[in-house]
Amino acid sequence: MDAQKLKHHRQTRRAHRVRSKINGTAERPRLSVFRSSKHIYAQLIDDANGVTLAAAGSSGKGAAYGGNVKAAAAVGQKLAEAAKAKGISQAAFDRGHYRYHGRVKALADAARKGGLKF
Repeated sequence: MDAQKLKHHRQTRRAHRVRSKINGTAERPRLSVFRSSKHIYAQLIDDANGVTLAAAGSSGKGAAYGGNVKAAAAVGQKLAEAAKAKGISQAAFDRGHYRYHGRVKALADAARKGGLKF
């Protein structure tokens, strides 16, 4: 297996391991994080119905920081506000295959500061 395939295989295994322990419901949705090279996105997902309840990203209008740690914190704050508006106070954090470090951690901390519990 070449290096790129091996890396992708490890990421997929890691994501499945994390996701197998998490299940989102309407009362406690899954907070899923996607990190690209330029931006970061997060959404609250109800896995029972297959519906996205709220979403936020750093690529939309009014995003001042691009894809850095400040942008991740702003996305976390926006997502927490959207969750409050929908009456959601708890979530299950799904980091996917990303390490809980840097932008992913900043997003999680800002969401907690905004009122989400996980």
